Formats: sequence, structure tokens, C-alpha cells
Amino acid sequence: MAGSSSSEKLDLVVQNIRQFHDFPSKGILFRDVCPILKEPKALTAAIDLFEEHVRQNYPQVELVVGLDARGFLFGPLLAQRLGVGFVLVRKKGKLPGPTVSVAYSLEYGKAEAEIQEDAVGPGQKIVLIDDLLATGGTLWAACELMKKQQAEVLGCLVVVEIKELNGAERLKPYSVFSLVQS
Repeated sequence: MAGSSSSEKLDLVVQNIRQFHDFPSKGILFRDVCPILKEPKALTAAIDLFEEHVRQNYPQVELVVGLDARGFLFGPLLAQRLGVGFVLVRKKGKLPGPTVSVAYSLEYGKAEAEIQEDAVGPGQKIVLIDDLLATGGTLWAACELMKKQQAEVLGCLVVVEIKELNGAERLKPYSVFSLVQS
């Protein structure tokens, strides 16, 4: 997307987010980022915007940590652009070997997130990435995992932030960069 302005890139990302009413349950307005993945120019635009932000604000980043599951789609592309590694935070029971886990609350229940014990080392500078920030439960758990590993969280990145649910408040003191706020 060379030559495109940040606002043109953002417009392309926004145009490729679909909304579904009453999914996964009544009263929820679901923001679907799958069309971004289907449209190469929109995906490039999203990764360009994330890369720009990280290079300007966190030039010392050493790892991108992606959250299960859509953080796995955006994270490796960003890590590759930045020339750094990529690490997974998964739902409990999905990773082999010794793991570290944190329990957390979701809008619709409880869950546990985990990371392989040797995935992130003490003092490593990381950014977390996911597709959506709602109440902040999943990203909060990932930040807690990073604390357990004594890593330094530079910031959190999301494609969409649902402002009215105040997820960014739950994540303080960590900053959140969202491409789209709705």
C-alpha cells in the first residue's frame, strides 16, 4: 500500500469490517474482521498501520505476542515486518510442554489463557495483538501472563475497540492502539 495515506488505509480497513446483530447471542453486535483477511489490500493496510505505530512508539520491541485465535492472523505478519519473533497465547490445554496460565472472566463466562514457559523471557520487550477489545478480559490475562514471565509489555494492539465496554480502562497502565473504535 505504498503511496497510500494513513487515512486511506484506515478507510480500507473500516470498509472490510462486517457487523452481525445478535451474534453469538441476542443483544451482541459482532464485529467480523474476516473480510480484512480476504481482501489483500485491506490486510496490507491493517499491517501497515500497526507497523507504523510500533516503529514510531516501540522501536525497541523484541517479540509480538498474538492472542488466540485472531491475534494469530495479524501477529505473525506484523512480526515478520518488524523483523522480530512471534509467540502464541492460547486457550488452556492447547500448548505442549510446560506452560504458565492465568484465569480470567469473559463477557459470557470464565476461561484460562496460557503460554509456553520458555516462549517469553524476563525483560523481553513485547507488544500484544488481537482482533478485538471488548471488556478487556483476554488482553488483561495476556498482560498478566507477561508479568508472570517478567516481560515488559510495551503496548496492546487491536483491529477494533468497542469503546462503550471500557476494555482499555481494565488494561491500564498498558496503552491500547486500535485501528477502529466503534
